[in-house]
Amino acid sequence: AAADPFSVLPGTLGRGSWCNEHDTIHKRLDIIEEKVIKTVEHLESEVKSLLNIIGETTANIPIAPGTPLTDIFDGKY
Repeated sequence: AAADPFSVLPGTLGRGSWCNEHDTIHKRLDIIEEKVIKTVEHLESEVKSLLNIIGETTANIPIAPGTPLTDIFDGKY
């Protein structure tokens, strides 16, 4: 039992140290998760803005008579 790090008795220094490290890791992961979510939301907003700009720009381009229309978004927008 002495070689097993998980069999340390509750309340001993080894257990407290492991729990503190575990809590610290979870707090760091929570911070990273929050940053990732904010980054994804920001990028999503930027992509929507760019797609709107592209859509407005292509709507204002004069088309020569007889030119076939092509959907640049191919129905994926």
